[in-house]
Amino acid sequence: MKLVSPWVALVFFSFGMCLVSCKSIQEMPEITITAEEQNAFRATEGDTITIASDKTEYEIIIIEPGFNFWLRSIARPEGYYSQSFLENRNRILVVEWNRRVTLPIQYDPNLYELQINYDWNVDYGYDVNYKLYNYFVYFQRKYQQRLGPFVPRI
Repeated sequence: MKLVSPWVALVFFSFGMCLVSCKSIQEMPEITITAEEQNAFRATEGDTITIASDKTEYEIIIIEPGFNFWLRSIARPEGYYSQSFLENRNRILVVEWNRRVTLPIQYDPNLYELQINYDWNVDYGYDVNYKLYNYFVYFQRKYQQRLGPFVPRI
């Protein structure tokens, strides 16, 4: 009996593992938007919000109609999430956001205009992370986008 070369066996093993680990493409679960949230999306009150921290010299300015109203009326209250949770989610979401900014042919450049300069080594504080995370949730729900592996829930 002829022995199989270790390289051939490795290729077949790798191919087999790929087939086992690959799943068929599944549709993303649809996000249910309540009437109250639809009203928040249509609101224009307080359409500019500044996210800043006294501890750092960084700020984010969001000019998005309805976000401030949505943040006050729909989003989970401050303190609901831990700062480490918010930081971890923001890292993932910022990376995907910035990737989409660099691909204007694939992603709508009117949605993804500017990159977010988020440095994981900087402690931006709770308020900045809370508002940035909630902006990502708001954005994903309003524009039916999916920035990460997580369904944007409230």
